[in-house]
Amino acid sequence: MSDLDILHQMIKNAAKLSLADNYGKKMVKLTEPQHANSSVTIFGMPENVIVIKADAFKSPDTVFNGSHGECKRADFVIIADAGNKKVILYIEMKATKGSEKEIIQQLTGAHCFVAYCQGIGQAFWNEQNFLDGYVHRFVSIGHTSIPKQNMRTTRPTGAHDRPDRMLKINSPHHLNFNHLA
Repeated sequence: MSDLDILHQMIKNAAKLSLADNYGKKMVKLTEPQHANSSVTIFGMPENVIVIKADAFKSPDTVFNGSHGECKRADFVIIADAGNKKVILYIEMKATKGSEKEIIQQLTGAHCFVAYCQGIGQAFWNEQNFLDGYVHRFVSIGHTSIPKQNMRTTRPTGAHDRPDRMLKINSPHHLNFNHLA
């Protein structure tokens, strides 16, 4: 069974987003939960993908104090297997700008959520290599609720493979999956 098949069994439908068709290509529209008018569309999505609303996972504040941001999670996690490339995208959206420290905490929390899912797949589906071999990419998308202007991208030196080296995109027009991955 593939990693994505397991994830589709593991994750409730209410916590997943469906892809839409755009002239024969796949796309997904991400809407920030706290701001209905704040959204971004990602075009060129691969066929084998799951889009998870990571903050649908109940906050662990009944167990953790939250004093170091351990109860935060990013808005979305996209897990894709494009054959030659396996990628996990962690995406935090902000209607305006947002604090970098808080965004790092949210991206880190989503990374922990995926690690938890990985542990569940290994323990309960008996798949010891579950979610192995994926590259991790962290993305912050800001100013999603204002009228679209010239998109500004701040790319860190090297890959955006850690929350503190996230790819920052402001005022996005059209985003492409390959650009984020």
